Amino acid sequence: MEIIGVRYKNNASIHYFLPKGKKFSYDDYVLVPSPQGKRMAKVVIENQRVDSTKFSKRVRSIIAKPTFHEIKKAKDIEKEANFILKKAKESVRYHHLKMKIVDAELMFDRSRLILNFVSEDRIDFRKLIRELSVHFESRIEMRQIGARDEARLLGGISSCGRMLCCSTFLGSFTAVSIKMAKEQDLSLNPVQISGLCERLMCCLKYENETYKEARKEIPDWGTSVSTTDGEGIVKGVNYLTRTLRIQLQGKEHLEEYNVNDVQVLKQGKHS
Repeated sequence: MEIIGVRYKNNASIHYFLPKGKKFSYDDYVLVPSPQGKRMAKVVIENQRVDSTKFSKRVRSIIAKPTFHEIKKAKDIEKEANFILKKAKESVRYHHLKMKIVDAELMFDRSRLILNFVSEDRIDFRKLIRELSVHFESRIEMRQIGARDEARLLGGISSCGRMLCCSTFLGSFTAVSIKMAKEQDLSLNPVQISGLCERLMCCLKYENETYKEARKEIPDWGTSVSTTDGEGIVKGVNYLTRTLRIQLQGKEHLEEYNVNDVQVLKQGKHS
């Protein structure tokens, strides 16, 4: 079957639809159905043939390729959503609610307004909904999100100098653990391995499997080895270049050797 992939506003997840015989290019607008209502989305995967068995759920068809006026309407709706967001934040401050409104999204058919918020407490936001309902006739849905979702919605620049993975290409969040940082010999300083969301950086997972496989083949720190220059102890490991820094017997400085040029005498233990 032929599919296209689209993204909604501020959503890195890719949703797949049948193009109904129409051809789409990257960044084209398209109207699609969703559980929340009719939505405007942008194409991120152009028309391509795929094996239908790869999809566990039935792939729905697009609603239509929007007209110029519909695209203009979508942009007006986005401006309206930004205005609603401002009003919602003012209401939160007025009612002294311990919550942070992060994003507002108004469906294309104005059938539903989604307010994403962050809070560490359980919030009674009935007053907020009543107040907003006076000004906006759409059904209001309050959606509590976590710190990672907040970072995805707001976006930003990571410590690597690039846009956040979660707000650009990362389709879904995966489990990240401190063990991954240890596997890669990274600093365990929370500041250095945490993202803007103050959670462990998603990119810790990217090379984790490579490091795990390399550890099976490369001698660990403290391992006794034999080199062409004599015996020594492994004092440093670079898993990506597959090199070892070795302190030879009777020498203070470290020498660098390729892992293929040393012979293990006694396994050490990673420290």
